[in-house]
Amino acid sequence: MKAIEIQTLNSKEIKLVSKTIPETSVDEVLIKGLAAALNHRDEYIREGLYPGIKNGVTLGSDLCGIVVEAKKDNSLINKRVIVNPNRQWGKSEKVQSKDFHIMGLPQDGALAEYCKVPADKIFPAPEFLTDEECAALPLAGLTAYRALFYHGKAEKGQKVLITGIGGGVAQFVCQFAIAQGCEVYITSSSKEKAEKMLKLGATEYFNYKEEDWHKELLKKTDGGVDLIIDSAGGEQMNKYIKAAKPGGKIVFYGASAGKTDKFDLHSAFWKQLTIQGSTMGSDKEFEKMLDFVNKHEIHPIIDSESYNLENAIKAFDKMKSGKQFGKLVINLKEN
Repeated sequence: MKAIEIQTLNSKEIKLVSKTIPETSVDEVLIKGLAAALNHRDEYIREGLYPGIKNGVTLGSDLCGIVVEAKKDNSLINKRVIVNPNRQWGKSEKVQSKDFHIMGLPQDGALAEYCKVPADKIFPAPEFLTDEECAALPLAGLTAYRALFYHGKAEKGQKVLITGIGGGVAQFVCQFAIAQGCEVYITSSSKEKAEKMLKLGATEYFNYKEEDWHKELLKKTDGGVDLIIDSAGGEQMNKYIKAAKPGGKIVFYGASAGKTDKFDLHSAFWKQLTIQGSTMGSDKEFEKMLDFVNKHEIHPIIDSESYNLENAIKAFDKMKSGKQFGKLVINLKEN
């Protein structure tokens, strides 16, 4: 079978290779892939910027496919499924276990014609979604759901700021918050990307490259927002502290912009803000996320360009450039 394999430790690259179709245990199923999606994690692995990298691993954490082998339950065969990328989250909903990892490293992942996964990680694919939309959902959708609902406790009518709206997780947070009935504000350096989210129901956007964008937000929101969901951190964090209402909350699921110098502790404690870190999410939250998507019939945003395994590296390159809008999806179906 064809697969996209890591060769990062030798030459900082990924390759299309031929691999043996994996053999399954009694507790696993074999899936013939229909579509897989990329995450920034995959590009970070290609660049050697992710812990625990091993050569020869098939990348990919997002998968939609057809079950073709199920040793414990034959009724699963020919079912279209979506895969929970969680591995060994653990018993606590508060935090992942020390053994937690994600599909696609250290075990083989989704960017292959066939993939084996634990049988308890598959779920019926939402019927109203295409194969590509299903593939776009798992990792980013779960990360968004945990940040917005488990930690953010987002409620109808709340004012929510979502930063860096070009990213896949941020777009899901935006869609979920709109579906929840929140008043949604967004930041982006791209007017084009922001306007697309405005058409989907966001209230207003601010260009975070403008020095005083947060002051404009304070005016527009009559004193700030209840909740901020961020993935970057860095020097914008102090502006988020200013943009939050007293008693508000900032949830961040990444730190791509690095550390925050001269962190404004005085404002944070005086405004009695909650600043909360977040990760991908638990197994229970994956089920809740799917229920939410089904209930509100949320369609993931897919980038306009199409890819297959033969030209998948172009999708990695586009992710590195940051020019995509929506999830980058790899078609795994036979031509």
